Amino acid sequence: RKHLTPVSGAAKLGQPFCVERIMQISEQKVILLNYEVVDDQGQLIDRSEEGGPLAYIHGTGQLIPGLETALEGRGQGDKIEVDVPPDQGYGERSDEGVQTVSRNQFDDDVEIEVGMQFEAQDDEGHQIVTVVAVDGESITLDTNHPLAGKTLHFAVEVLEVRDATAEELDHGHAHGPGGHHH
Repeated sequence: RKHLTPVSGAAKLGQPFCVERIMQISEQKVILLNYEVVDDQGQLIDRSEEGGPLAYIHGTGQLIPGLETALEGRGQGDKIEVDVPPDQGYGERSDEGVQTVSRNQFDDDVEIEVGMQFEAQDDEGHQIVTVVAVDGESITLDTNHPLAGKTLHFAVEVLEVRDATAEELDHGHAHGPGGHHH
């Protein structure tokens, strides 16, 4: 998408034109966006905070694949709506993801209740686990992501597209507004 802007006043024959290119979303660009995501029932799942957009580095796996693919090639000011099926989002639910563990795996001073969520760490990194049953010393956990098996409906507005700095690429995340602060 190019648009031509005359340089200084009216364009006369033979006068050069300045070609202004809108930066497009691609790998190693920092993207600032506002978003809202709902499930099939229209229930709000998440949204960017008022005055606090999300910043991320495109192509580094910080967004679910379906959303990142939909944003590819877009530019500042674009508004898109995208439906992300489970296989492009948080995956399908797996019955194997429900496991029973002993109460002693938790800190003694934590009162375990159904619905509580914990962050667990394994070889593959961090994952959210949800307590689905408490039976004496046995606690049943669902290790599926809370959004697994759901089709997600995003409404996204691209606020800014810029090149990532060497430091941001080194750290693996965007700095400044919407990003990390050190």
